[in-house]
Amino acid sequence: MKTATTASIGVIGGSGLYEMEGLTRVREVRVSTPFGPPSDAVVVGELAGVRVAFLSRHGRGHRISPSEINYRANIYAFKKLGVGRIISVSAVGSMKEALHPGHVVIPDQFYDQTRRRIGTFFEKGLVAHVALADPVCRDEAGKLAGAARTCGATVHEGGTYLCIEGPQFSTRAESRVYRQWGVDVIGMTNLPEAKLAREASLCYATMALVTDFDCWHSGHDAVTVDAVIATLRRNVALSREIIRAAVPALAGPRSCACARALDAAVITAPDKIPAATRRRLSLLLGPPPAGKKGR
Repeated sequence: MKTATTASIGVIGGSGLYEMEGLTRVREVRVSTPFGPPSDAVVVGELAGVRVAFLSRHGRGHRISPSEINYRANIYAFKKLGVGRIISVSAVGSMKEALHPGHVVIPDQFYDQTRRRIGTFFEKGLVAHVALADPVCRDEAGKLAGAARTCGATVHEGGTYLCIEGPQFSTRAESRVYRQWGVDVIGMTNLPEAKLAREASLCYATMALVTDFDCWHSGHDAVTVDAVIATLRRNVALSREIIRAAVPALAGPRSCACARALDAAVITAPDKIPAATRRRLSLLLGPPPAGKKGR
């Protein structure tokens, strides 16, 4: 049942995108989760007639470093609000000559170079292995790319997002090695975000906004915060326009496999799942099978 605090689409705003303009019938919701508080209050409202929830990944005022983000709480909060699809808006560096600052990339793969982050909901006596060969919802990514084109953006559909730990930018040696790996863009926040979205049976796609050439490009200055912020300001207006165009196309029922990600993923026998763990993850797991209770 839809209420004033439910939504079908969730938007995670990255660097520069700290609020979602154009929302009507707005409610600000403090969502409690078993994993602690999300990055900020979730703003729920209507956009083009569709219920949308917006969360600032770094918190309003950009208070939370990439490694300090409570990714599990953020994804769980969206799930609790009824969200089925997540649009992740992210600032990235380009690792390819053809991807210029101001361009939009809709990656279809991720490579995880993080080291300090919890990347799963499933622990404390419960083991699950979700399929992640294709970590992005193809249906959602295609509609997001189509919306970006209608807004006049230069769009690159597909490619690999390399997620580093940060918060420092890459050294030149690292940047050159990453280029040899064939990755397309580099950022600090989409993992474990994408992994957790899949575990929560949510559709996930990234709108990656290119701000710089990292530090590999001899014809451009090394990446600096000032340069990134200048491009971010130009990208923010474009990202809001793309989201407004994409939301109506994403509002319908989901026919992809994302919603069934847990169907065969849980390995632990139902009667061996600790009762406290099952209660903690009941939103993801659903009720236990009839006659099957954890210990």
